[in-house]
Amino acid sequence: MPSSRTSRPPARRAPKRPSGDRSSQENPVARFVTRARRAWDRPLTAYYLILGGSLLITVLGLVMVYSASQITALQMSLPGSYFFRKQFLAASLGALLLLLASRMPVKLHRALAYPILAGAVCLLVLVQVPGIGMAVNGNQNWISLGGSFQIQPSEFGKLALVLWGADLIARKQDKRLLAQWKHMLVPLVPVTFMLLGLIMLGGDMGTTIILTAILFGLLWLAGAPTRLFAGVLTVALVLGAIAIETSPHRLNRLACIGATDPGPKDICWQGVHGIYALASGGIFGSGLGASVEKWGQLPEAHTDFIFAVTGEELGLAGTLSVLALFAALGYAGIRVAGRTEDPFVRYAAGGVTTWITAQAVINIGAVLGLLPIAGVPLPLFSYGGSALLPTMFAIGLLIAFARDEPGARAALALRQPRFGRKRAGGSVSDRGPRRWNTMRRRASVARSSGER
Repeated sequence: MPSSRTSRPPARRAPKRPSGDRSSQENPVARFVTRARRAWDRPLTAYYLILGGSLLITVLGLVMVYSASQITALQMSLPGSYFFRKQFLAASLGALLLLLASRMPVKLHRALAYPILAGAVCLLVLVQVPGIGMAVNGNQNWISLGGSFQIQPSEFGKLALVLWGADLIARKQDKRLLAQWKHMLVPLVPVTFMLLGLIMLGGDMGTTIILTAILFGLLWLAGAPTRLFAGVLTVALVLGAIAIETSPHRLNRLACIGATDPGPKDICWQGVHGIYALASGGIFGSGLGASVEKWGQLPEAHTDFIFAVTGEELGLAGTLSVLALFAALGYAGIRVAGRTEDPFVRYAAGGVTTWITAQAVINIGAVLGLLPIAGVPLPLFSYGGSALLPTMFAIGLLIAFARDEPGARAALALRQPRFGRKRAGGSVSDRGPRRWNTMRRRASVARSSGER
């Protein structure tokens, strides 16, 4: 057979790829979906989502608190940055709590469950003591710390229920007692009802709804039977109906769902002006600081209805960004709870996720006119140090749990500085010129002595 001029064998053509593979590689949508799936499946995805999402929500909340509270502060003859400075101080303390909780081992979190529960119960009892407890907006659920600082013990009751309930159910699961309905309910449900009763003595209906949601979340994660779950839900609905029926103020709030007019005696004033603020924002809003409703028309503009001011100043784009951040935070919490093998971590992560998600849904639903106004703040976003501190500690819990996943631990252990590390032994002068552990250096070291 004749050879070519170059005396080289003829080049062989590469086999043709199937048309399906080529189309999938050339399709940008398919490539994007594939890369997105790979990114979601990475071990540190939940860790980065929780850390980044919570920090973004907190920072954006500080900006909106400063914008929404200026007029209220000036009307009270206070500096315009008064509420922002208090919120910034609370966020700084909360960041320390978040860092502390994220570095604590799981055993220490479990050890703190009973002390936190006992402290929350004592504070809730002190709220009802004359001279110690104080009323704000008609609710007796605050304790004065002197000056302009107050604490709301019911907010710490959420954290106490999550930690204590998760530890209790995890212990019973280890002893294989959850198959019996009495161990499923006792003492979880009685203690929760005790907390609800202490909170309802102060008239805080919104916080009782959040604690009830946490209770149902824990029971659902524990695998409660449908009949048992439905029985507890029925009792909770009956008690809630009695609490609403015996309070004209709560009946008015229930009647304002979907209202577009303030109504007689302006009973729906707050809800309607929240809708006005959202409607006037448009797609991109009127601009940061340019809200009109915060000039005395919208009550609690920097606390319960800060989402309405966000919609007015940042528009639909701003509100959807906030919703996306909460959705990412909720997804990451569910992922942490679903991938762990530790029962306590599963129940605690699920409880925290239920707490933050339910509170965000109730707050945003009230602003949108889809739910009754419950008087609960938007987590990590609204003004209020008593709500911010336990929430940031709970975020630290999720971060600690996300870091403790086997895949996440391995990924964090493999992370190295970009420029490598110094060689061990001797001083710099003894070692000669500094050498870096770059890819080229590692490749040359890996070669055998016979290679050139």
